[in-house]
Amino acid sequence: MALCRPRPGGLDDSKKLTPQQRGVLEERIRRRCAFGIGVVEVEAIDRLNIFHATMWAMTLAVNRLCEALGRECEQVLVDGNLTPAGRRAEWRWPARAIVGGDAREPCISAASILAKEHRDRLMRQYHATHPDYGWDRNKGYGTPDHLAALRRHGPTPLHRRSFAPVAEAELAV
Repeated sequence: MALCRPRPGGLDDSKKLTPQQRGVLEERIRRRCAFGIGVVEVEAIDRLNIFHATMWAMTLAVNRLCEALGRECEQVLVDGNLTPAGRRAEWRWPARAIVGGDAREPCISAASILAKEHRDRLMRQYHATHPDYGWDRNKGYGTPDHLAALRRHGPTPLHRRSFAPVAEAELAV
């Protein structure tokens, strides 16, 4: 996320914002700032594991950001305690990990808002083809209702086989 100036007001950790606040901020961020979004499909997550898939998604996102900017990024701020540096051969940017960065760094806050809104939109689309799982409400998280639907209906092609409740549901079917 290359944060525009002046930056949109109200940026914060996406988990602390209401869906309405995130929606307004997402529109402002998309309109005014350069960004890149990286999505790793479920098969790759199962193959790589969730940690390495996250590192790959960050690499894809920063590469797309550089494409949007038309230049390389000078420094990448990453929410958490690890960066893809040394973990992905494709990673080529200086990076700094910041624990709690989505609440401390406006560019990370903006990126977390875009990521959350993008994922929530995908989950609503997936809900249209798999309504039994309540993805329009739980956004794919392992809520009690989602886990009950998984036990009742079994996993879909969108479920990670490496996620323990999915593996258990597959054994039960």
